Amino acid sequence: MSVRNIPDEDASAMKTAGHTVFQTKMGFAGFAWGHAGITRLCLPERSRTAVERRLSDHGAAVDSPRAQAAELVARIEAYFDGNTIDFSDVEVDLAGMEAFRLDIYAAARRLRFGEAVTYGELARRAGHEGLARETGVALGANPVPLVVPCHRIVAAGGRIGGFSAPGGSATKQKMLELEGVQIGPPPSAQQSFGF
Repeated sequence: MSVRNIPDEDASAMKTAGHTVFQTKMGFAGFAWGHAGITRLCLPERSRTAVERRLSDHGAAVDSPRAQAAELVARIEAYFDGNTIDFSDVEVDLAGMEAFRLDIYAAARRLRFGEAVTYGELARRAGHEGLARETGVALGANPVPLVVPCHRIVAAGGRIGGFSAPGGSATKQKMLELEGVQIGPPPSAQQSFGF
């Protein structure tokens, strides 16, 4: 797992080099990369234009994916096809990010496929016990969801919790289901038989 934290004065030198948009089973997705890794990832949306707009709003120019980027496209497509995919080795560039967020993102990246924890538990694992709310805020600003798997962080009491990606909590629920995670109580025996 590689995360680069570049001081703010050097962050401007690490501009986004390019981006790509592609189609998955859940819709169009895309990501941007810089010289040190992925800088932004957009989870599936209904249109290519929406993803293009979100990436270009962050200064990303369309570019043909380099070999590493093309490999990541294939891995993301495979993930949304329902395959077990590990993104913990994907290089990300979180230039200028504050230390607290880097701690939260690093702890989230250590979660395995199909492993879900609460915001409070993730805060504890990151060395920031008692900062569940702040952890939620940090995850809501996550620029590279899926690679930093913020969808695996749920609310206490078996609730799904928020999700700032397109589709909100419904998208989070679908991603967790792809990983075999069920949030909330299972349906009652009567409901499962249609009574």
